Amino acid sequence: MYRIGMSMFEMSFEEKSFSDLAKNGIFDVEISRPLYEHYENFDFCGVKKMAESHGINIWSLHLPFAPRELIDISDVEKEKRRKTVEYLSELIKMGGSIGADKFVIHPSSEPISESERKEKLKCAKESLSKLADVAERFNAVICVEDLPRTCLGNCVEEMKFLTEDDERLRICFDTNHITADKPENVIRELKNKIVTLHVSDFDFVDEKHWIPGDGEINWSEVVKALKDIKYNGVWMYEVGFQSRNGKLTVSDFKKNAEKILLA
Repeated sequence: MYRIGMSMFEMSFEEKSFSDLAKNGIFDVEISRPLYEHYENFDFCGVKKMAESHGINIWSLHLPFAPRELIDISDVEKEKRRKTVEYLSELIKMGGSIGADKFVIHPSSEPISESERKEKLKCAKESLSKLADVAERFNAVICVEDLPRTCLGNCVEEMKFLTEDDERLRICFDTNHITADKPENVIRELKNKIVTLHVSDFDFVDEKHWIPGDGEINWSEVVKALKDIKYNGVWMYEVGFQSRNGKLTVSDFKKNAEKILLA
């Protein structure tokens, strides 16, 4: 069975959170905050110390992606893009200093029109290469996340384009983002470029971040596909505590993982 992890995007970075995770057998986390201001004065060393005191490993760090007018590595305006890359580079340095070795990133904001898509893909790829240069200093990789709707990375072809020919650019596969294909098919297409996951369920219409079983994904097929590509990373939940069928607790995620992974 895969190790179970939790994105902390809805959790506070305090002793109780880490204690609850450890008591429920969850020993890997993703540091995650969507807004850039959430990382202002963020105590990276303090969070690492709290995590380690409970035997918890910082598996990955999700770089901020909002507000979109400030954080967009695909911005066609060169100066805006430079500032974004500069800011994210500093976060990578701070995360790298506490041992984070996987940095999850959104390749764009939205909406994106078809007329600008090609140029924005080129800009995003250029930014990713520069961020990979920084991550490499810490023996870390940039994990490009697939995204929904009109965002860049909403299909296999774009994910391949963004990460091809550079081993420092890997993939965080979010199971509830690509609506045009089944997640098990995407996994087999992207193969060992996938080094981490965001696990959640949805209705194949738009992202929902429901707990697995609340949506339409065939989880036995997803697990089979992960085994086929020899995925050996963490089963990382990115699910809100208010799912489709009610409020969740940390213990629900351990039970959910056992139900799916031991089936």
